[in-house]
Amino acid sequence: MGLIRLCLTLLALATPASAAKLFLTTEVYPPYNLQAGDGSVQGVYFDQLKIVLEDTGTSYEVAVMPWARAIALATTQAMHCVFATARTPEREELFKWVSPIHVDRNILVARREANINLSSLDEARKYRVGTQRGDYTEALLEKLGFSQVDVGADFAITLHKLKAGRIDLMPMSESTFRALPADTFKEVITLTRQQLGLACNRSVPDALIAKLQARLDRLIADGTQQRIFDRYNLVSP
Repeated sequence: MGLIRLCLTLLALATPASAAKLFLTTEVYPPYNLQAGDGSVQGVYFDQLKIVLEDTGTSYEVAVMPWARAIALATTQAMHCVFATARTPEREELFKWVSPIHVDRNILVARREANINLSSLDEARKYRVGTQRGDYTEALLEKLGFSQVDVGADFAITLHKLKAGRIDLMPMSESTFRALPADTFKEVITLTRQQLGLACNRSVPDALIAKLQARLDRLIADGTQQRIFDRYNLVSP
């Protein structure tokens, strides 16, 4: 029995990092993440990650699910990663990172007809703000002292609440806001600016993280990332 364990251990040590299979999770969040009719994932984030994963010979699966579940799996399950995750100080040591997939400004958005005009985040605290469960803005709003926070399952549900007037404000990326009807919604004030990346469970080998990061660095340096941004009319970092 001891010999069998030794052989298995030696086999594991001999297995290259690139042979390890990653399980990627994400949510539908236009224009960053889109799900085609056949269930496949595409968009600004995955278009980059697909290049990085395939060029490094990394085996992977990708699944779409509510954000809270996606980030919970990456936190607790071996070889799981979630994208694209805001790289906040609170999350820095929770994951191993491959970033930046994007650097974006997060803003508070209101219905245009609501006629909400703010000059500071202090003024925003008196309004009902909606966000997604597990999104970094949920913790951020709490940290900033927002007492009326409505938490939904996903982006689409929260946006529906905003449109229906059930909430007053909603945080979202600048690029996402620009894809919304200009006659329906308006930017009110900047909430934060953040870097986003692939957040992986601490079990993912350092060698694999380094290989993925090196490929992402080259993708940025040779202009491929910017070309992907341009393809989706994304606001550049």
